[in-house]
Amino acid sequence: MVRIRPSGIRASEKEVVVDLSEFSIADLQNRFAAGEWSAVTLCEAFLQRIAAIDHAGPTLRSVVEINPDALAIAAELDQEREQQGPRGPLHGVPMLVKDSLDTADKMMTTGGSLALVGNVAAEDAFVVKQLRAAGVVLLGKTNMSEWGYMRSTRACSGWSSRGGQTHNPYVLDRSPLGSSSGSAVAVAANLCIGSIGAEVDGSIVRPASANGIVGLKPTVGLVSRRGVIGVAEPQDTAGPMARSVTDLAAILNVIAGTDPADTATADADKLRPDNYLSALRPDALQGARLGVARDCFSAHEGTNAVIESAIQILKNLGAEIIDPIQATTLPFFGPLELELFQYGVKANINAYLAAHPGAAVRNLAELIAFNRTHAAEMMPYFQQEFFELALQQGDWDDPRCVEVRNELRRLSRTEGIDQALAEHQLDAILAPTEGSPPFAIDPIVGDHILPYGCSTAPAVAGYPHITVPAGFVHGLPVGLSFFGAAFHEPRLLGYAFAFEQATRVRRPPQFRPTVS
Repeated sequence: MVRIRPSGIRASEKEVVVDLSEFSIADLQNRFAAGEWSAVTLCEAFLQRIAAIDHAGPTLRSVVEINPDALAIAAELDQEREQQGPRGPLHGVPMLVKDSLDTADKMMTTGGSLALVGNVAAEDAFVVKQLRAAGVVLLGKTNMSEWGYMRSTRACSGWSSRGGQTHNPYVLDRSPLGSSSGSAVAVAANLCIGSIGAEVDGSIVRPASANGIVGLKPTVGLVSRRGVIGVAEPQDTAGPMARSVTDLAAILNVIAGTDPADTATADADKLRPDNYLSALRPDALQGARLGVARDCFSAHEGTNAVIESAIQILKNLGAEIIDPIQATTLPFFGPLELELFQYGVKANINAYLAAHPGAAVRNLAELIAFNRTHAAEMMPYFQQEFFELALQQGDWDDPRCVEVRNELRRLSRTEGIDQALAEHQLDAILAPTEGSPPFAIDPIVGDHILPYGCSTAPAVAGYPHITVPAGFVHGLPVGLSFFGAAFHEPRLLGYAFAFEQATRVRRPPQFRPTVS
């Protein structure tokens, strides 16, 4: 329970008691409509919780910056609700966004790097603009793996020079995984209702799995990348993260669609449904043909047991399981993909910095020099050898880069997902999201990633991928993934929803110091 005395309340009036249980977006709207809460009281309650749990207490370090205008925005939205009614389901809903998304306010966009401290964007990222238009209260920005995990060849998930190390709320000495680590941890720890992450390969789905929430990497071209610091354009996308499939679909309704400034989204309005919530049926798995991608399983017996149990549940819910199928021959962060990322990192960082003249550095070369000059703060645990390799690469339209892009698409689509879907007449493919439960945080050696899990095939293909909580191993979350053809988000949302409703796996984190 959080006791709130909103700004300006008369001393004679009672304090508002806000029970920050894990409410859904629909629950919040019902309480708003009943006059039990306002956007201001809810926003203040979340800000207090962030101060108590994220910045103190367990010290999760998932929120890197608080929006100083959050309460003023909430007050304006309360007044609008009273005078005109709510804009829609997200009116007054507190959310957080990854530190790679531009916000045209008093907050900075740094990609997790101290080199960009002071960089204030002149324009909102398109996704942020959509959230604001829907009435979202933007509470702040989330910590991330610095530069999307692309500075070093042995980075540590969730660490940035700006925000320090983000911790998994289930077991604090375990990794939050992925570069959207702060976005996932904040949702899992109930520091917001939902969040926005960004992915090039696993940066949404892997932290969602590791932190016991739902995460969706949309089809590349469904959600705009304008104003988002990226890694490699063919694979980059922003996407929603939430504690339930229903809340995730409600957020997707707002952020999906055509942005004239991102040509990849040209057909998004034509290919998306009017309402993603309409796909959420408890019987969605009846008759669905699902292939089990055994090539994405590891030797970890705990994760495998959780997924085998999930497969049986899917059968019980009416799915036809085809087991095994071959979904990909691409390893996670394999040589071809890493080569693409070298070209992409150089192109994306140079383009972003050129468009943001307020940043202290103007291109990748200056960023590398800044890191060297400030090595004690920037590189206390690992270096920037990936940046240095990227600096030596040619431009994005270099013939070798085009060759690599084409080969990756062939392997991921023609000889990967497309082939598997057609050969077995599948509706979707399933696999463990991650090869093992979250590993221990190790900033000195870097992440101990088992070379399995299923993020790479849909990431390289640019196809949709959703993860939903499936179980726990020693108290650590394990996620189940569904992925399939382009713009099949409604189908995947339906499968994830049916599984979620039948299992109700998710439980709030307890902030245990270590595995006991």
